[in-house]
Amino acid sequence: METLYNLLPIIIMFVAMWFILIRPAQKRQKATQEMQNNLKRGDKVVTIGGLHGEVESLEDSVVYLLVDGKTRLKFERQAIGRVIND
Repeated sequence: METLYNLLPIIIMFVAMWFILIRPAQKRQKATQEMQNNLKRGDKVVTIGGLHGEVESLEDSVVYLLVDGKTRLKFERQAIGRVIND
């Protein structure tokens, strides 16, 4: 029984670290994945590199962005960082 009481603070620390660090990161990752899966033509987006563009077309894992009106660039879907709401 004494061993259990000695291990209890360590167990509590691991549970606390889970809720403070790991769980929020998993939620952010899930939200980002959902955003990338729900992209549609015409969405204005910012890539993880900071490039702004408009989604021209989509394939399974590739997104084509229009930049500066006529320049068309190809990106992996995972490279889209966020959607801009105008």
